Amino acid sequence: MLARRPKRAVWWDAGMAMLHQATLTPTKAELIAAWLPGQPWFAGDAGAVRLVGAYRFDDPAGEVGIESHLVEVGGRTFHVPLTYRGAPLDGAEAFLVGTMEHSVLGRRWVYDAMGDPVYRAELLRVIAEADGQVELVVETPEGPVRRDPSMQVRGSGGVVPDGAGIVVVREPLREGASSSGPTLTGTWAGVSEPTVLAYLA
Repeated sequence: MLARRPKRAVWWDAGMAMLHQATLTPTKAELIAAWLPGQPWFAGDAGAVRLVGAYRFDDPAGEVGIESHLVEVGGRTFHVPLTYRGAPLDGAEAFLVGTMEHSVLGRRWVYDAMGDPVYRAELLRVIAEADGQVELVVETPEGPVRRDPSMQVRGSGGVVPDGAGIVVVREPLREGASSSGPTLTGTWAGVSEPTVLAYLA
């Protein structure tokens, strides 16, 4: 492990997310499938959830995983931002999606990211600075390996007023949110036109 550190330092920067080769129990798809039916913006059977894309933001403190998923259920596409924590988040019980066992990191508490202040702050920053998702790097026995993203996102830039409200577009291909104000848009396989994923109210 020590022998790889100098190599990593040559190209590592804060705009990357280090991922582990790991087994997750339950899987992300299983966790989302169990949680979706209880959400007021979802209707239908979540028995067959298919992950179609994902993007990550970076927690400046390096403590919270921030990953947003696009999932397909019954021909509809839903946007599910999540955060992963090594301990429960005080006061966020209503936003708890569930827990999972990570074969490298141990137990992780998974939250609907809208209830996590780390996610909200980073989303505002990405939108204001016209930034995008971080690069993905997987830690392997042979050293760090970059992973190609399954989608691309970009903030629009612009002034973010104090106290601005954040709206996550839960069904981006149907809701048709306006892109006239500060937004986060994304593209993924089969969707080449930038589509609004979140905006400031």
